[in-house]
Amino acid sequence: MKKIALLLISAIIAGSFWAGGRDFSNLTPEQRIELTAEIIDNYYVEGVNMDSIADQAIIAMLAALDPHSKYTSAEETRELNQPLEGKFYGIGIQFNMLEDTLYIIQTTPGGPCARAGVMPGDRIIYANDTIIAGQKLTNSNIISRLRGPEGSKVTIKVKREGFDELLPFDLIRAEIPMYSVDAAYMVDKNVGYISIVRFAETTDQEVRQAADSLMRCGMKHLIIDLSSNGGGYLQSAVDLSNEFLQKGDPIVFTRGRTSERHYSATSNGSLRRIDRLVVIVDQYSASAAEIFAGAIQDNDRGLVVGRRTFGKGLVQRPFPFPDGSMIRLTTARYYTPSGRCIQKPYVKGQGEEYQLDMLNRYNSGELWCADSIHLDTTETFYTLRNHRPVYGGGGIMPDVFVPVDTTRLSGYYRQLNGKSIILKTVFKYIEQNRDRLMAKYPDEATFAENFVIPSELDQALIDRATEAGIEFNEEDWERSKVFVHAIMLGLLTRDIYPNGIYVRATNPLNPDFLQALEIIRDPSRYKHLLTNQPIAAGKHSNSDKPTK
Repeated sequence: MKKIALLLISAIIAGSFWAGGRDFSNLTPEQRIELTAEIIDNYYVEGVNMDSIADQAIIAMLAALDPHSKYTSAEETRELNQPLEGKFYGIGIQFNMLEDTLYIIQTTPGGPCARAGVMPGDRIIYANDTIIAGQKLTNSNIISRLRGPEGSKVTIKVKREGFDELLPFDLIRAEIPMYSVDAAYMVDKNVGYISIVRFAETTDQEVRQAADSLMRCGMKHLIIDLSSNGGGYLQSAVDLSNEFLQKGDPIVFTRGRTSERHYSATSNGSLRRIDRLVVIVDQYSASAAEIFAGAIQDNDRGLVVGRRTFGKGLVQRPFPFPDGSMIRLTTARYYTPSGRCIQKPYVKGQGEEYQLDMLNRYNSGELWCADSIHLDTTETFYTLRNHRPVYGGGGIMPDVFVPVDTTRLSGYYRQLNGKSIILKTVFKYIEQNRDRLMAKYPDEATFAENFVIPSELDQALIDRATEAGIEFNEEDWERSKVFVHAIMLGLLTRDIYPNGIYVRATNPLNPDFLQALEIIRDPSRYKHLLTNQPIAAGKHSNSDKPTK
């Protein structure tokens, strides 16, 4: 019960306060909390769900502390932990909901659906005799019906193009891996690209495997993309940093009220032989992603490109309750090797203002112009080898700022994207042409090199948009056409080929990627940026503690 949880938080429980003429003049805070719960439970005008009251009390207490101390129910805790544990139990599909219908994008190789013969393009109509098509279900509703305990059974019925009857499949739920690396490929004969979407238990291993594969293809230099990577496990960020550093290099340290803990490279990393390294970040890169980027930057191991990161530098320690719910309590702050605190400023108890930070960045122009970022010169630190100035005050400031590109985002495109017209059009095209395309382009590389978006696909897109009430705008179309084509090509690649790489098609129009590639291909510029603005010996102050 949550009431028990509340009493655990209170720590001091002393029986009934109303008994025996007890003196209430000098109650401790913990006793006041318990007394309040007891008064509500016994005297409120209506019956009260004390579990709910306890939940709200815990949430309110944590909200008064900082923006990242949180309480989660048992179900919320499971959902939070699954992506970081790197696995769950289900049927093994990637899907999209379009017009209240579940379209299967890909099946997990070796997973229950793949083994049973379920195919990309199939639409799931029933799950265990419960109709899910046309029911306006959320993704979480769908997931709850398809996931379940290992070894449990689920029967699905799918609609497949060319078949009048629904096709039934009896599936046994199995362990399904959730990968951290969602893309890895060779950009050219020397440069590799790896995109990391989370820092989970298997991240270090996945990156090593991807990098080893790329190095066998000739990779000498590497772009690591942490765009929109919300973080994850601290240890995963430490382990991955270790791969690129030499033994003894500092990675991160945490400082709490009564303790500090320092993390350093425990060995010479297996990926140190990679020469030039560029890390892409953006305003949504957070937590463990910031730890990795900060370690690479502060050790002068590579360059960071993009926009100032989120600034999530508070350490949460989990305190689980017996019912599966959990408190994640902030117990320390993260500091980069140079001494920068990653956490952006906040005011206790003002969580709503904290959540407006991204809107404030947008309104201030920070996402488009580096001059709009007001650096706090009192928060200046220096990298460990080349003594380049780096700045605290929240987040990781990139070595090379890249503004958000809005030149191709016309009003017409925004409507197409907002109503999922591009996605729906591509799905229909694949449904009608999958076999022909796979026969003509037997693998992803052949497809990427030779396929050109046909005019009939453009017309199908425009027609579908018109049917949805989006008036065609030729000027906007010409402005956004190359961008729309890149998205189409990425969707086609992803949805036709197993493990198809969406960003292979879209990266050539991504300013962050293009800037990273330009730098990594130019050894003189790379070296200049990595050693820029040296300061005289004795003028820098580097330690494993903040210099504030």
